[in-house]
Amino acid sequence: MQIASIDIGNPAANVIPGEARAIFNIRFNDCWNGERLERFLRDRLDRTGEAGRYTLDLTVSGEAFLVPPGGVSAALAEAVIRVTGRRPEFSTTGGTSDARFIHRYCPVAEFGLVGQTMHKADERVELGDLVALSAIYRTFLDLFFAPR
Repeated sequence: MQIASIDIGNPAANVIPGEARAIFNIRFNDCWNGERLERFLRDRLDRTGEAGRYTLDLTVSGEAFLVPPGGVSAALAEAVIRVTGRRPEFSTTGGTSDARFIHRYCPVAEFGLVGQTMHKADERVELGDLVALSAIYRTFLDLFFAPR
């Protein structure tokens, strides 16, 4: 859980607030879904003794998912091995995945650059990493779409 904002709207420090607002973000895994998470949150809020004295506006931008290994992941792993000589580790430790929008319609695997500056001001990567990534993508496409 990441708290983005807590606000009581008081311009003076010595005034007891009439209400408070909080904005928070919860990233959840495939052991949860949006409905279960909402029930969990409402249950915890109700236990404070203030049941019904809060408003919870919940938006789920995408349900958690797992894609079982298959042809896409096998071709991607082989491409990584051929280009880098290293065996990739399949992991779900990355950030929010845009694959959540398409995984029900086609097989997906996400693979890209990582680094200390990702999604930060002045994001940058080594040029050699871009060259290797391009070669991995090309090799993956050749493997995946090879005549069978």
